[in-house]
Amino acid sequence: MAEIANFVTALSKPMYPISFWSSYIDTLKWDKRLNVAIFANVLISAVDLIIFIVYLVGMLGVGFYFMRRNKDIDDYYVGGRSMSSLHIGLSVVATDVGGGFSIGLGGLGFAIGLAGSWMLFTGLIGAWLSAIFLIPRVFKLIGKHRLYTFPEIFLHLFNKRVALVAGIVSGIGYIGFTSAQILAGAKLASATFPTLDLNQAVLIMGITAVVYTVFGGLKAVIYTDTVQWLLLMGGLIFIGIPLGYQAIGGWEGITSTLDPSFLDITNIGWQQLLNWAITIIPIWFIGMTLYQRIYASRNEKTARRAWFIAGIFEWPVMAFMGVLLGLFARVAVQQGLFDGLGYEAIADMDSEMGLPVMLRTILPAGLMGLMMSAYFSAIMSTADSCLMAASGNLVTDILSKILPIKEEKLLKYSQWATMALGAVALILATLMTNVLDLMLMSYSFMVSGLLVPLLAALFFRKKNPTAALVAMITGGTTTLLLEICKKQEWLQMPLGLDPNIFGISLSLIVYILFSELVKDPKNGLRTH
Repeated sequence: MAEIANFVTALSKPMYPISFWSSYIDTLKWDKRLNVAIFANVLISAVDLIIFIVYLVGMLGVGFYFMRRNKDIDDYYVGGRSMSSLHIGLSVVATDVGGGFSIGLGGLGFAIGLAGSWMLFTGLIGAWLSAIFLIPRVFKLIGKHRLYTFPEIFLHLFNKRVALVAGIVSGIGYIGFTSAQILAGAKLASATFPTLDLNQAVLIMGITAVVYTVFGGLKAVIYTDTVQWLLLMGGLIFIGIPLGYQAIGGWEGITSTLDPSFLDITNIGWQQLLNWAITIIPIWFIGMTLYQRIYASRNEKTARRAWFIAGIFEWPVMAFMGVLLGLFARVAVQQGLFDGLGYEAIADMDSEMGLPVMLRTILPAGLMGLMMSAYFSAIMSTADSCLMAASGNLVTDILSKILPIKEEKLLKYSQWATMALGAVALILATLMTNVLDLMLMSYSFMVSGLLVPLLAALFFRKKNPTAALVAMITGGTTTLLLEICKKQEWLQMPLGLDPNIFGISLSLIVYILFSELVKDPKNGLRTH
């Protein structure tokens, strides 16, 4: 608490807009680079602090508001099954374009330029394919069963064991993904507020997201997602992009500083496109956060419309906004705007820190608070959704299958589970360093474990629970081991392909083999 109090006191000291220092230093004919050095030692203004605190308190207020309106597990996990397509659609895109795709996408723009936007093009494809092929089949199941989680599909189409393992795989994946969002917020906060180290930022970010999610449930998540996404869009369109563009000297500054390859949207290899596609497109079919929103929709038409809305905002809208700001940050580094902060060369800077450092440098008092709130909005909207997903997996798919939990106590158990998993995510966030790596690793683990069994459950005429179970374990384990080996540089992937490709391929092979070799316990026949 003392650390937090000191942090708040420090942040309350005044800071002058960057334009003030530029004018002052120019008058004295000093080196402009001193501008940044002076700026770095001046803390964020009281105005910015107030704006940011109001935002955090507002999010907590929403959580407490819906706490009083959550009467049962339907309200907590699926929003009473009455949400509109606009709220659902904006919530989906806000969840998908969170810390990984705001800070992480900015890092891609910093590293490779405009070609990084193709990562979210795979999101558009995934959203529309899911709307066309997945949602109609899911609603057929909803008409027969009252579903709350994604693994419950396996319960009704395979058996309890398959559903239990699917819940474990999904829960682990979403804990990792929640941690990635908390880490993204922490990176942004620590780069913005010089007195705040990364672990302190993790604590502040994590506690805020966990508290309002614990109390508010899915309704709080969806409504805050809508507000958070609108705030992000406004911040990018009216603050971040215009001021960033001006600070680096506009188009002339960009073209004279950067290698032309950074402005070439085709400057990307087929391997990278395939790696993104094989990881991101399938998440639209196995993502627990997305199934919660399907279940929360009023009807099939509402859900499909929401998915089409989400796809359009994924690409090109959010994709190009994210990479542009990352590209601006690279230009700023190469122009020497960050020399006074210790970033005198590209190699001195973490690619994911370029964007927040640039915003901290160029934004005047007041606008800084608004822009930071906008970016925190994107991050929080994903963190809360992933935490809800992990909580649903733990309570509905795991604990309720092991322990005799009375229905009237499910809501209380769910809130306690959300709090416990939030604490685990906080700890994990302190142990990781790269947002995009953690996010994509979590994605890969879930996709390689769950994709093949899901496709078999929904689209194969005959189903084999044993084959599904073995394929699930094999796919997820293979990808996780390959990811660890790749990270430790013990193994090089052929052609630079993602480990997820090999995990999914092996999962499919195993499913086919076991379908042929193992009898279906329901009818005693081999499945073909």
